[in-house]
Amino acid sequence: MLGAICGDVIGSVYEGINVKHTGFPLFRDDCRYTDDTTLTIAVADAIMNGKDYADTIREYGRAHPLAGYGSSFMAWLDNPNAGPYDSWGNGSAMRVSPVAWLFDTLEEVLIEAENTAAVTHNHPEGIKGAQAIASAIFMARTDSSKEDIKLYVESTFGYDLNRTIDEIRPTYEFDVSCAGSCPEAIIAFLESENYEDCIRKGISIGGDSDTIAAMAGSIAEAYYNDIPREIIDGVMPIIQKIPTFMAVLTQFAQKMKKEAV
Repeated sequence: MLGAICGDVIGSVYEGINVKHTGFPLFRDDCRYTDDTTLTIAVADAIMNGKDYADTIREYGRAHPLAGYGSSFMAWLDNPNAGPYDSWGNGSAMRVSPVAWLFDTLEEVLIEAENTAAVTHNHPEGIKGAQAIASAIFMARTDSSKEDIKLYVESTFGYDLNRTIDEIRPTYEFDVSCAGSCPEAIIAFLESENYEDCIRKGISIGGDSDTIAAMAGSIAEAYYNDIPREIIDGVMPIIQKIPTFMAVLTQFAQKMKKEAV
């Protein structure tokens, strides 16, 4: 899930001021974590520690009120009795990456991706977006080829992955729907040569830059099994300021037998 977090932090400064090229600086002084990171860590915490998804997402959301949530999510956050609100937004897909690492079969990943989405994003498109990103990550980490991932996502979820980043970029605008951002994030991964290239391609189309980079980066991390050290070193000083984030990341690394960050 570190791939999602790095994508979020790098993309955070380009969401409102889009770039339409790949030559942007990876880090600026105003880079920050956003709701993508906050809720990704919340989902990981809930899975690893047997917590309720809705309760844990609310816990983290309230602890980080300025992370950049949408208005509907904020209303849900503030009402402990609120149920899901039929959202089709990409908030379900941006936070789903831990599912693909913490479950062992594609069938389990699809079920659990729906469970993480449905506490807020119970619209079919919201669930589909979470499942598409989670399945792509799972297939990437279990050695599927890009072609197999592409064919599975297209046939299962009906996303059009036959466009190129160069074709998308000129006319792409801000779109927070799963249908209008998950396919683009997957295409950025499919076209990429490595993790950094994936992040640059995803951000370069514009739109909801931090979330597209988080989704694309989560797949790229699993496929390439590598995030450049300079990217990790640029992101971690921001994340290390939040002890709860670091505690979950450490627990996740231990569970996955990965090197602690």
